[in-house]
Amino acid sequence: MKHPKQQFSGVAVATSNGRRHFLKALAALPLAMQLPAQAGEQLNAVSQRGRLRIAVYNNFPPYSNAGQGVDVDLAKAIAGKLGLKPEIIGFRAGEDMGDDLRNMVWKGHYLRGEPADVMMHVPVDKVLAQANEQVRIFGQYHHESLAMARDPSRVPVPQGSAAVALEVFTREKIGVEGTTLADAFLSGVMSGRLRDNVVHFRSVADAAKALREGAVAAVLAPRGELEAALPGEKRLVIDEAKIAQLKTGHWPLGMAVKADAGDLAAAIERALAELKADGTVAAIFKRHRISLQGV
Repeated sequence: MKHPKQQFSGVAVATSNGRRHFLKALAALPLAMQLPAQAGEQLNAVSQRGRLRIAVYNNFPPYSNAGQGVDVDLAKAIAGKLGLKPEIIGFRAGEDMGDDLRNMVWKGHYLRGEPADVMMHVPVDKVLAQANEQVRIFGQYHHESLAMARDPSRVPVPQGSAAVALEVFTREKIGVEGTTLADAFLSGVMSGRLRDNVVHFRSVADAAKALREGAVAAVLAPRGELEAALPGEKRLVIDEAKIAQLKTGHWPLGMAVKADAGDLAAAIERALAELKADGTVAAIFKRHRISLQGV
């Protein structure tokens, strides 16, 4: 599913998926959400129902795919902590994150019906929160970053200015998932000099396969997706993309509920804190072969 652009933090971003590629203009600092102390009605309604309805993206390994992934397992663990049965609702991404928050958190969709109680994999970002006042964003559980998987015999460590870190790709090929932050960055940096050597793939997994086979010398993508696509790989390495011109290489991941569901958010926040403390969150990431960051 291709989308022409996404509006995030005031910047139009070329993107293939509203869930992943909210990244180009991420605000530099995460949002510290303030939850109200007073109880509300949402938690009581969920408790009476006995089920926590949790929205996750479809076709998004290693986070959520065919009923499996980090977000799915974490959602189930949170529901368990609350004494509720998890009801996982997979959905296809809209054109931007605002669409997803509207359809899955605060309003619902004419085809999908009522919104979920909570949505996973939401960027904890001040500008996004201000642009979507109908939702409450909270509960950071991971810190994702843009990284480069590379063949070290062909590509040096990506650091410094773009002219230094990426000069090798005036000769070597680098893979990206089409219409993503990585694609937009590599196609535009250095006045477009790298554009002819940027190879587009349908997914990070396809790009990683080409890297293993030597068709490209590197892949630029979110670290978690690279780690999951290259399990046990010893010949290749994955490095953080420390490139001066890449201003939005990190973004925290959390959750969202309706703006007036502060009671539910507070309960989920407490459950998440317990799952972090008892090692459950770390175990989930380890099981899916992702390095847990920022928690």
